[in-house]
Amino acid sequence: MERIKLVLKSGKEKSVKRFHPWIFSGAIKGMSGNPANGDMVDVFDNHGDFLASGHYNRGTIAVRILSFNETEADDDFFSRQISNAIACRRAAGISVSPDLNVFRLVHGEGDGLPGLVIDYYNGVAVMQCHSMGFYNIRHRIANVVAGLPGINIKAVYDKSSSALHSAAADMKDEYLVGHSEPATVTENGFRFSIDWVGGQKTGFFIDQRNNRRLLGELSAGKKVLNMFGYTGGFSVYAMKNAELVHTVDSSAAATALADENIRLNYGNDKRHQSFRHDAFDYLNSINDKYDLIILDPPAFAKHSSALDNALQGYKKLNMKALKSIRAGGMLFTFSCSQAVSREEFRKSVFAAAANTGRNVRIMYQLTQPPDHPVSIYHPEGEYLKGLAVLVD
Repeated sequence: MERIKLVLKSGKEKSVKRFHPWIFSGAIKGMSGNPANGDMVDVFDNHGDFLASGHYNRGTIAVRILSFNETEADDDFFSRQISNAIACRRAAGISVSPDLNVFRLVHGEGDGLPGLVIDYYNGVAVMQCHSMGFYNIRHRIANVVAGLPGINIKAVYDKSSSALHSAAADMKDEYLVGHSEPATVTENGFRFSIDWVGGQKTGFFIDQRNNRRLLGELSAGKKVLNMFGYTGGFSVYAMKNAELVHTVDSSAAATALADENIRLNYGNDKRHQSFRHDAFDYLNSINDKYDLIILDPPAFAKHSSALDNALQGYKKLNMKALKSIRAGGMLFTFSCSQAVSREEFRKSVFAAAANTGRNVRIMYQLTQPPDHPVSIYHPEGEYLKGLAVLVD
């Protein structure tokens, strides 16, 4: 069947020619038909020259580009793209080993597959489709992934309903290939229990792996507070050498999972305690108790319309931590909001520091690991921003 053609307004082809993978609805001049959500479409400039092809979506981002060449998006195409993603990780030293069997296999735009995320958990691939284009072909993608050599996929689980907000009435999360019970994975030698069915995102925040390792190196002899602790990832790393570690989260399920992960690695070590508590309220009462604090909140701004409120939220949160941390202590603070730029986040931490009057120095600038690559043509892909600051 011949694909529907989209024609862009004059001048709107410039970003496509710079290989940006998104086309916004306001850039479209017209189309040859009425594509459904997820249909493959071809994109042309106002002079009739081919520009790209990709998945159509009735929304602000109208097309997510899969190819800038006239290529058929068949199983061979997706096999090549996903194989290239695996090669990218191997080039960065990330592959299955006794010390590491959890990493991101496909990272959307960073791997030339906008709208698709696949995480690897010790033989299980957990897939999240962020576009109907990939959701419509999820069985094809699952079979391609399961057939790739060298990574031994035993099951593929689709967890797209939360990402797509149940855009289809019959949408459900399910195994597309094989089946697996929740697994225990190994990250830098530490063990974690993963529940991709009931957990947030795909089950684990893989993107903090390198930042967790750095924190572990700096936590010797420290009293550590892990705010928004979720699975206790930072807590597990800190426990190797810390004097004490406290994990705080508003969710009872999260603190239970953090406790489970501490037991997996340290047994019933009394240096760790978890607390179910609101983050802002807890920070009001810590009174110079901790000399290493981690702030890793959920995204405060999922869309640019919420940016101002998000920046105020980051400012307020960091100000509370900076006021209360011990002199000579270190704060690890993060934003995972794509709508918040690195510079905007840094300015909110600057404003928080200025309001406390304390001397604050940036020691490390933190980001996502190389299995979450950022296409140089898509700077929006650098969503994780972090600072490790020393507070006098």
